[in-house]
Amino acid sequence: MCPLSQRLIRCHLAHNTDPWWGTVTLRSSLLSPPAVARDPLCGRLICDFPSEGDTMTVYANPGTEGSIVNYEKRYDNYIGGQWVPPVEGQYMDNITPVTGEVFCEVARSTAADVEAALDAAHKAAPAWGRTSVAERALILHRIADRMEEHLEEIAVAETWENGKAVRETLAADIPLAIDHFRYFAGAIRAQEDRSSQIDHNTVAYHYNEPIGVVGQIIPWNFPILMATWKIAPALAAGNAIVMKPAEQTPASILYLMNIVGDLIPDGVLNIVNGLGEEAGTALSSSDRIGKIAFTGSTQVGKIINRAASDKIIPVTLELGGKSPSIFFADVMAQDDAFREKAVEGFAMFALNQGEVCTCPSRALVHESIADEFLELGVKRVQNIKLGNPLDTETMMGAQASQEQMDKISSYLKIGPDEGAETLTGGKVNKIDGLDNGYYIEPTVFRGTNDMRIFREEIFGPVLSVATFSDFDEAIQIANDTNYGLGAGVWSRDQNTVYRAGRAIQAGRVWVNQYHNYPAHSAFGGYKESGIGRENHLMMLAHYQQTKNLLVSYDPNPTGLF
Repeated sequence: MCPLSQRLIRCHLAHNTDPWWGTVTLRSSLLSPPAVARDPLCGRLICDFPSEGDTMTVYANPGTEGSIVNYEKRYDNYIGGQWVPPVEGQYMDNITPVTGEVFCEVARSTAADVEAALDAAHKAAPAWGRTSVAERALILHRIADRMEEHLEEIAVAETWENGKAVRETLAADIPLAIDHFRYFAGAIRAQEDRSSQIDHNTVAYHYNEPIGVVGQIIPWNFPILMATWKIAPALAAGNAIVMKPAEQTPASILYLMNIVGDLIPDGVLNIVNGLGEEAGTALSSSDRIGKIAFTGSTQVGKIINRAASDKIIPVTLELGGKSPSIFFADVMAQDDAFREKAVEGFAMFALNQGEVCTCPSRALVHESIADEFLELGVKRVQNIKLGNPLDTETMMGAQASQEQMDKISSYLKIGPDEGAETLTGGKVNKIDGLDNGYYIEPTVFRGTNDMRIFREEIFGPVLSVATFSDFDEAIQIANDTNYGLGAGVWSRDQNTVYRAGRAIQAGRVWVNQYHNYPAHSAFGGYKESGIGRENHLMMLAHYQQTKNLLVSYDPNPTGLF
């Protein structure tokens, strides 16, 4: 077998905690097929980023000799368990950011296609909503098992479409997606209805009922993981789904449906692709959905929220962010593992090429340690290995699209024009053999919080650094933003991190860590970063309605009339 097609993954059960994802260390070697490892305590799939000294490889481009992934040349919509061509017969090119080349066509849907998907969902919803929670949980477990069997294949497929480093899809994105299906399979089994005895003859019963048919629109930065965040709880709660993926990454979820689609009853999960202003608007404005869930920009989220408000339906919005990481002076108190961890935390803005809604794009550093800490942090950023996303040694891959690359490039000019100092990076990056791909150097600016690079969501590998003099100023700068999705706090003092974590106006505050996304931790924003929460047991309630059955067992009349 060609070395490029040989398997990468082996997992060990040694509990070496990883500072990025809190999972267990991946040991990779050129063995086929990959072994599957689980946490012995909870049964969760465990794998992690390769360590120094591991054997690495470069995956073959999908569709070429030796590749483990072969995308189809054309994808239709997935409606009612079938592949259905778009009503108007239009398709759109799908470009891989790795090379900048078209690798498949995907349906460009219109309102008519959305209606067809809604027809299928409404046909399937009543029966699916009546299935037992045990049956729904079993299906979610089967989806997770099938994904686990194809983990490496799915990871490479997503990397090719999105451009992110394959080490992330192998060790984080896809294992996390699998874990989310398993989590909600357990969560729905654990959810219990409630009853209350009002008096001796009167009882109030409370039942969790599915909403029915829900619409979901997902972003391009984590195509499969973000789909899972929405699909898993919605299916667990008994809903039928019509989902529209981002037009920049429409195919990886369809690739996944070829793998798991047969496990899901026809019409329960429908995928309709297309442009946001066409298919997305048709779905979000439809009066045939009982809920809309959206992850994307704040600007589009406001439009969707208005449409939902007009229909008086629930909405979950996970929107933009401009997340701060605060580094207090005591992170430099000792030359030890904690200092190393904090320095790594400084570089976390480069994860997924900075295309993360919670990207720690503002670093606030205590003025007494600024020079020394920034020297270490900038060096860490400069050591980030850039290259072919299909190379398992690559730490940062390609931006998701030409549009995104152009947007980020504009901020590389805006920063210096505003007076920011460029500490490293600041340029478009060229990768040998991938001249037409979308690559940018990780960039660190130093400036002040009133600059555009501090206030506007860039959604790229750009970090803006400012200093603060005391605790109150750090919190003031951190909260001086329209967003409130994520934040990080770094200190050796537990009182400091607690006070800061409570004072920061954000839905998720990481303490002495960053970019950890476990299924059982609620995720969502304050302010213009969104409405509602995803993940955690509470997410089931976002896809359910509460039915109260108030029953009198008294055979006698009340005597009121």
